[in-house]
Amino acid sequence: MGLLLAFDKNKTEAGCDEAGRGCLAGPVVAAAVILPSKFKNAILDDSKKLSEKKRYALREIIEKEALAWAVGIVSPEEIDKINILNASFLAMHRAIDQLKVKPEQLLIDGNRFNPYNNTPHHCIIKGDGKYLAIAAASILAKTYRDDLMLELHEKCPIYDWNSNKGYPTKKHRLAIREFGNTPHHRKTFGMQPDQLSLEF
Repeated sequence: MGLLLAFDKNKTEAGCDEAGRGCLAGPVVAAAVILPSKFKNAILDDSKKLSEKKRYALREIIEKEALAWAVGIVSPEEIDKINILNASFLAMHRAIDQLKVKPEQLLIDGNRFNPYNNTPHHCIIKGDGKYLAIAAASILAKTYRDDLMLELHEKCPIYDWNSNKGYPTKKHRLAIREFGNTPHHRKTFGMQPDQLSLEF
């Protein structure tokens, strides 16, 4: 069974998702996508289930065929100030702000969201594997964030961001231990290999 096109076919819906919540470095990136009512694609799915090649191919299709799409970014500094959960919501808000078509409701991947103005929203757990618009947002968020991490890798190659995209791999943690943090690291996240648990 394929993904669903609409939660409510009588309303203009924007699917929203983010990428980079669990990373030690780099921004959190979110996307918002409004698909046309006749949109079909047999391959589109949760970005985590697709190869990199398929994600980038789908990005071209989404950008070409969507009624509206946008990407929002929240920096590591902002993440440290407002925490990663609020940063994820802010990134979604920034994406929605840029949509050229005003959505009548929002489909949010996950179980929590900070309301966006007076626009109704529905939180859908694992929504990127259930609704096409959320899956499309997951593709854009993931690929645009990957592009940013590849750019940062050119500046700081020792952290292996071209491979780990800022996630806490062993090589990434060991590089932090040896060379310290960069301005692109999130200061409020446990950085060292021996900081795997929080102390209260």
